[in-house]
Amino acid sequence: MIPIERQQQILQMLAERGVVSILALTERLGVSHMTVRRDIQKLEQQGRVLSVSGGVSLAQRITSEPSHAAKRSLMQEAKLAIARLAADQVPAGCTVYLDAGTTSLELARELALRDDLMIVTNDFMVCAYLIEHGLGRLYHTGGMVIRDNQSCAGEATAHFLSNLHLDIAFLSSSSWDLHGISTPNEEKVPVKRAVVEAASTRILICDSSKYGKVGTFKVVGWEAIDQVITDDRLAQNARDMLAQHGVQLSLVSLGADPFTQASTRGSSPVR
Repeated sequence: MIPIERQQQILQMLAERGVVSILALTERLGVSHMTVRRDIQKLEQQGRVLSVSGGVSLAQRITSEPSHAAKRSLMQEAKLAIARLAADQVPAGCTVYLDAGTTSLELARELALRDDLMIVTNDFMVCAYLIEHGLGRLYHTGGMVIRDNQSCAGEATAHFLSNLHLDIAFLSSSSWDLHGISTPNEEKVPVKRAVVEAASTRILICDSSKYGKVGTFKVVGWEAIDQVITDDRLAQNARDMLAQHGVQLSLVSLGADPFTQASTRGSSPVR
């Protein structure tokens, strides 16, 4: 059986079961573990599957994002821990961008009492919280309103951001994988790309449940990201991939691992 036939067999088994072990694949295909892993690696590079511990699953394509209200109750422990670690990355006197998202809202709470910062955001919930509780300077991007996401996006938002010099940008994402950050919402693409261009340091703050999900629209590849802050449930292959791209990885503990932070290049604050 040639590689493309084995890979089709793997996809067929995944369509039937959702998740398949390496052992089951070797028995079904009659090949070695190494051959199966090479086939999985090829499919993963194509964005069709996702390696999991001891096996493989289908990559999850998302066509929409949960509303802001729905997201607030998801992975709350991880969001709080990620926000606390992210806040430690912010030196005195800098301009910070907070992308739309519930993790960004938790980060806003951590930064609210810093009167030395200028904070820019496209998120109405972040802005409302900082209007009431924040001590630093505050800018909202404006632009086309996305009601479910409680934020602004589109070309007008991107134009505002293109005229700024940001020291640190904290990006959010509903989907990220081997190839980078993606989104099911086309209007978010120019905004996130404008942020990447405007910022000296770009940090993705996102829990591990979003890894392996793919949106229709690619935002940026890993060459555009300096650091990822996520939780220690992130799969080992994802950790290896970020290391290969030279992306700093900082992990917060959710009790699954004996360490609270890890980094492929160290986890010292951004300077």
